[in-house]
Amino acid sequence: MAKLSTDELLEQFKELTLIELSEFVKAFEETFEVTAAAPVAAAAAPAAAAAAEEVEEKTDFDVVLESAGAAKIQVIKVVRSLTSLGLGEAKALVDGAPATVLEGAKKDDAEKAKADLEEAGATVTLK
Repeated sequence: MAKLSTDELLEQFKELTLIELSEFVKAFEETFEVTAAAPVAAAAAPAAAAAAEEVEEKTDFDVVLESAGAAKIQVIKVVRSLTSLGLGEAKALVDGAPATVLEGAKKDDAEKAKADLEEAGATVTLK
């Protein structure tokens, strides 16, 4: 087996879940009959948490219409432009707020849709 550099080892550890990393530490301690010192564990935890957050970065968003506001007709027009809904369906969606306008939209598309709906007077959230 080829010897891995420190950077290569760190890259491999970044791909592990916290449970897998914990199991590795236990196996390491048993194999080499050592105990991980508290400062080492404290330093590893933030790095592992940061790696977990990086992996879980959300890329798809749902655009949820919370309320149409005072300019309901304008909001209906924007909903129609964002979706393939007809007039009656768009009106029903707006009247049924809170309702999901777009599901699984990319971040840029979701933010643009939110801005367009808010410009029309609606209250919108991204989930």
